[in-house]
Amino acid sequence: MTEADLKRSPASQSKKRGLGRILGRGIISGAADDDPSAIGTYASAGAQFGPAILWTAPVTLPMMFTVVYLSSKLGQVSGRGLFHAIRDFYPRWLLWSVLFGVVIGNTIEAAANLGGMAAAINILVPVPIPLIVVAVAAILLVIQVFGSYDLIRRIFRWLALTLLAYAGAAVLSKPDFLATFKGSFVPTVEFNKEFLSIVVAIIGTTLSAYLYTWQSNEEIEEEIAEGKATVEERKGASDDDLQKSSREILVGMTFSNLIMYFIILATGSTLHANGQTEIGTAAQAAEALKPIAGDAAGYLFAAGIVSVGFLAVPVMTTGAAYDLAQSFGIKGSLNAKAGRAPTFYIIIGLVTLIAVALNFLGFNPMRALVWSGIVQGFSTPPLLFLILLMTNNRQIMGDKVNSRAMNVLGCVTAAVIFAASAGLVVTWFL
Repeated sequence: MTEADLKRSPASQSKKRGLGRILGRGIISGAADDDPSAIGTYASAGAQFGPAILWTAPVTLPMMFTVVYLSSKLGQVSGRGLFHAIRDFYPRWLLWSVLFGVVIGNTIEAAANLGGMAAAINILVPVPIPLIVVAVAAILLVIQVFGSYDLIRRIFRWLALTLLAYAGAAVLSKPDFLATFKGSFVPTVEFNKEFLSIVVAIIGTTLSAYLYTWQSNEEIEEEIAEGKATVEERKGASDDDLQKSSREILVGMTFSNLIMYFIILATGSTLHANGQTEIGTAAQAAEALKPIAGDAAGYLFAAGIVSVGFLAVPVMTTGAAYDLAQSFGIKGSLNAKAGRAPTFYIIIGLVTLIAVALNFLGFNPMRALVWSGIVQGFSTPPLLFLILLMTNNRQIMGDKVNSRAMNVLGCVTAAVIFAASAGLVVTWFL
């Protein structure tokens, strides 16, 4: 990687002052978490259970903050991405087993999101969906391969703000105040397969594994953009750096959580209230909203799906490339031009190609994503425990190991996820 590949960007040197600080790294991860597949899951939850399930948004916020902050801290202090750290400090069998699950999950989610984006674009522009899938994938690949990291980061930040369309859709749905207040602050739990399935799917999609790897790798990319090309140059972070990072991430996760809340509110106040409880895709939710809440609400819903998809799909395909490259010791960075890191960009292309191909196999990608969310609900606790082990390992973190409070929060998060998943299993047998 040459010095020309690692040019400093003014945005990096300014340490994100003003609006740049607000639109920081955390908000990109937060917006990517509200990808088209997540929108479909939240819309399905609202349609099935109405405002009564709004409480899941504030409950998942501290969990989201915990997992993303720990991933960010790992990247900042160790100077390594998540899989780079696993390769350097843990057995190979653990590396390969975690890698397999994360890369498969990223690829399936990217495929589902491409399908979801195409279906939403089809509402706005009546072009055959397969052509849209191919065109969107091609545009995203060109941006990743030929765009600079600074350009990609700036595009992602502004795309994140388009999710505010869901606040507009929620207002246009004219929600009932008392039902909204009760659903937000008085948890209602049903011990049946349908309810626990959607809760586990919500947890799985809000705590998707790609969030962990993306956040740690984004920290590395920011350091590389500042000229720190080696692990030794990147290692270490001050308390002030970590505090700034925690504030950025809290803003980002709160933003993500509010969007989740608005999506459930919009569909719960309209579709559920009108007896339309079965929603298979986010695009279907957008179409269903139009006759009930008006065309504006439906179009806002569809526009949100498209814009966040342009953010989320590259996060997943590039995330898979980061994980594979780090696991096999291949140098790769969005700061490097394609000619300097050809294998890294070839991996991005292959993952994108597989994601496109999955859309031509005839299965419903959004249905697959609900099941993927459930699977991630089961797989998240072990991965979170691994991150907790790593961020408490002085060989990796030095004197920046976790505080007792952060460890308690991490363990509680893992326990809650595991309990919800175990409850779902019990309903299968009963």
